[in-house]
Amino acid sequence: MTLPETATVLPEPLQDLLFRQARTAHAFTDEPVTDEEVRLIHDLVRHGPTAFNSQPLRIVLVRSAAARARLLPHLSSGNRAKTAAAPLVAVLAADTEFPRRLPELFPHEPRAAEWFGDQTAREQQARLNSAMQAGYFLIAVRAAGLAAGPMSGFDPAGVDAEFFPDGRLRSFLLVNIGRPGPNAWRERLPRLAYDEAVSEV
Repeated sequence: MTLPETATVLPEPLQDLLFRQARTAHAFTDEPVTDEEVRLIHDLVRHGPTAFNSQPLRIVLVRSAAARARLLPHLSSGNRAKTAAAPLVAVLAADTEFPRRLPELFPHEPRAAEWFGDQTAREQQARLNSAMQAGYFLIAVRAAGLAAGPMSGFDPAGVDAEFFPDGRLRSFLLVNIGRPGPNAWRERLPRLAYDEAVSEV
């Protein structure tokens, strides 16, 4: 079912860009992703809401050949070639020590950092809110006119040991970023209908 354009303040072409036409990209051109484009993406992501304004997502950009060589062994075999060829790879990680920044980011509750003394609860919050920010990140990549290829097919422990040896950051998603190349898209897969995904109590 197509909703009338008046159902949302976002014009239909932008709805299509950000959602209906959104696909995982599997191939990219060799045109670089600029620092300005990445800064635009981050500026959109940082305004998305998180619990306690915690903003635990940390993004490590893998550009150099040396860094790419460190990353590739930790990917599943099906993800290595396309990641090696992508103009830019982002490692998305959760900062498990995010409460350290709460006095600055959530200043109207000075004791907020004390709420996360339990390590398990702290890591759960870090992962949940980072995952929300990862969703914002993918939409921001599309809003910047680029394509994203998110991947969970990698060894997080291996990536963490390689890039985050102090244990504070925990990787959970890799994203190839660039402009779509030939055969970038696979066949569009089915989506659940409203009645299959939404219920009311």
